[in-house]
Amino acid sequence: MHNQNTEGVQTDAHINTPSALEQLLGLFQLETVTTDHFRGQSLDLGYRKLFGGHILGQALVAAGNTCAHRSAHSLHAYFIRGGDPLAPIDYQVERIRDGNSFSVRRVVASQADKAILILSSSFQADEAGFEHQVTMPDVPPPESLPSAARSSRPVPELIPSQSAPHVAPDLAIEIRPIDPVDHYQPEKKAPRQSIWFRADGAVEGDAALHRCLLAYASDFSLLGTSLRPHAATYYQPDMVTASLDHAMWFYRDFRIDDWLLYACESPSAGHARGLNHGNIFSRDGQLVACVTQEGLIRRVQRP
Repeated sequence: MHNQNTEGVQTDAHINTPSALEQLLGLFQLETVTTDHFRGQSLDLGYRKLFGGHILGQALVAAGNTCAHRSAHSLHAYFIRGGDPLAPIDYQVERIRDGNSFSVRRVVASQADKAILILSSSFQADEAGFEHQVTMPDVPPPESLPSAARSSRPVPELIPSQSAPHVAPDLAIEIRPIDPVDHYQPEKKAPRQSIWFRADGAVEGDAALHRCLLAYASDFSLLGTSLRPHAATYYQPDMVTASLDHAMWFYRDFRIDDWLLYACESPSAGHARGLNHGNIFSRDGQLVACVTQEGLIRRVQRP
């Protein structure tokens, strides 16, 4: 709602309201508490728990703050507890090793002195070597596809159906799925999907920031791949889903504000868990990152 002056003319108070992308970027500017101890702010997205990519991205920022002279090349994380979206998050970094080429960091993210995520990350000095990669899938360009419904949540699939009509627009991440499922009446599909995405606006900053933002974005849509062959979605009230662990490898530089293709597949599911792989390509076909995640996909009986 915009403020109005006494003459009924709309004021420009809304001009100072940060955009969704500006708000997202602000979340990646951590406060330094003490040496190797950082604090990040949460974001209440109207959901019961913090979005996993939020904690993942901030944890990588914290690790990178202690290793600015090298670039992150891999991360491995376990989600321990669901985060409180109304409380700040403390990130304690442990400097495991600084070698000639690699540096290893361990980060514990916590709220109320309880761990919610443990991340191990490795950083490498720039080094030339052998190169090869898989070929990017032949898919329609993003301009030919409609944007997915944007929401105030970074994961549109997590919107409960009863609240979907009341969610405000969010332009932080634009998503264009190539073969989307109907969230309310899904049909069985092959356990693979491809999605174009990018930040909806220019992102300033170095390659380290773009990698942290990609870690953030890598948590959306991936888990849903393992639900496709079972005609299930996050929207269904009898489904309980959560990220369990997350691994990521960075291979080439990219920009998060240019189109990226997330090519995902799920090789297996069992014991209420689904395994998902994802390759992330730049618009010109360069493989920039690889992701693997296992998630909880549990169907429950509700009254």
